[in-house]
Amino acid sequence: MINYLGRDVPDYVEGYGKVKHYLGAFKTVPEGTAYGPPIKAASPRRSKFYPNLTDLFKGLGLKSGMTFSFHHHLRNGDQVVNMVLDTAAKLGLNDLAVSLTAAFPTHAPMIGHIKSGVVTSLRTSGVYGPLAAAISGGVLPKPVIFHSHGGRPRSLKSGELKVDVAIIAAPTADDRGNLSGAVGKSACGSLGYAFGDADHATHVVAVTDNLVDYPLLPASIGQNKVDHVVLVESLGDPQGIVSGTTKVTKDPVGLVIADLAAKAIKASGLLKNGFSFQTGAGGASLAAAHYVGQMMREAKVKGSFALGGITGYMVDMLEEGLFGNLYDVQSFDLESVRSMSRNPNHVEVSADLYANPFNSGCLVNDLDAVILGATEIDIDFNVNAITGSDGVLMGAAGGHPDTAAGAKMTVIVATLLRSRLPIVVDRVITATTPGETVDVLVTEYGLAVNPSRPDLKDRFVKAGLTVKDIHELKRLAEDLAGVPEKLTFDGPIVALVEYRDGTIIDTVRAAGQ
Repeated sequence: MINYLGRDVPDYVEGYGKVKHYLGAFKTVPEGTAYGPPIKAASPRRSKFYPNLTDLFKGLGLKSGMTFSFHHHLRNGDQVVNMVLDTAAKLGLNDLAVSLTAAFPTHAPMIGHIKSGVVTSLRTSGVYGPLAAAISGGVLPKPVIFHSHGGRPRSLKSGELKVDVAIIAAPTADDRGNLSGAVGKSACGSLGYAFGDADHATHVVAVTDNLVDYPLLPASIGQNKVDHVVLVESLGDPQGIVSGTTKVTKDPVGLVIADLAAKAIKASGLLKNGFSFQTGAGGASLAAAHYVGQMMREAKVKGSFALGGITGYMVDMLEEGLFGNLYDVQSFDLESVRSMSRNPNHVEVSADLYANPFNSGCLVNDLDAVILGATEIDIDFNVNAITGSDGVLMGAAGGHPDTAAGAKMTVIVATLLRSRLPIVVDRVITATTPGETVDVLVTEYGLAVNPSRPDLKDRFVKAGLTVKDIHELKRLAEDLAGVPEKLTFDGPIVALVEYRDGTIIDTVRAAGQ
């Protein structure tokens, strides 16, 4: 089946089932009613507390074939996933489905549990490190399902993802199940990705290394949604929360790209009072935010809000008054963790409010501009954010498709060459974000505008920006680095890329096949 985007996606995939094909960014509409967990009751004298994970498993009668969910707010410092899967293996459970909002190198022990049959399927927004390489090689018996950050709460609400046991890594908790990520030795800030699990899972379990006296106030997730509390010695390494680049780049090429991206935002006409903005935590993206901030000061513009994964740099912009509010679904560094606990204008939000396309209005729909990265972009402006040029898994869909769909202007920033390979190609190896939701590509050699946005092109030309056709950027890259060898991937399907609306936009086939 050649889908709407021209990708070859089968009608049926072994280990997944019948495929619902991608029809376009805004063509699929929701049907039915929201899914809910069993109605629960807790007697006044029933304890929710378990002293360890083994007692929890035995007390709840957890068994093989169940679906366990986890969030990734502890990022590369997390050890909760490994502890839970080790306990499952010790007790003889197998055929578990894991829904983990993102997997990092710290989750490499999952490979052993896959090989032993403890884990047989995975849903996630992204995979990094040894686990990514192993999955690319075909270690998992069922294809990984990649979802966006908005797609996951959508799947919970629709019942497509039914969670038996939600494991919430809670940096602080009381014995009745009030939870906070803002304080404690493992403080991670926002718990936004875990909110949907607390709403929809059959069993909601808080795992904490900081049990405090009741009541814990304020609580991110309340005791009315948490069924059980488990105390462990440590959730992991808090320093692992600060993974990835969270400093403005000093690389001259990155600064050229950032400056041009900021000038494009200014030329778009969006930079005015009430401006709303999201950018990633990469060095070039933060540099672009720095330049945007300078322009806001010069023009005396006060923005409405900044959104998404929040860094200390965005905290500085809030405290300076450049933005009135921060919406935080994930805290990227310790300064953002501290800010959320002390500033009432720095607000913790759920992934559902952040980016679910099937509710009454997610925050990404109110974005003026978003700056995003890419591993590849093709001449139709389709973006790959999941695999490298060799087809190996190495990244995440994250909020990429969500923010691109919602923002008035979506800007992709990238060097024209990455590892001496052109970033602009005829056809991306894996489609993560459809070109119809991408407006501008910014490189060190100039910017290209999606032909669907002639209004932006006119504004950029009038502003004196270096505007090039995307085909011209592709030819320039090939002149510099040569035409890359065309790779074919015809091995077994190891991953399905789910668009935010639940349709399948593309597949990933085993690397090296």
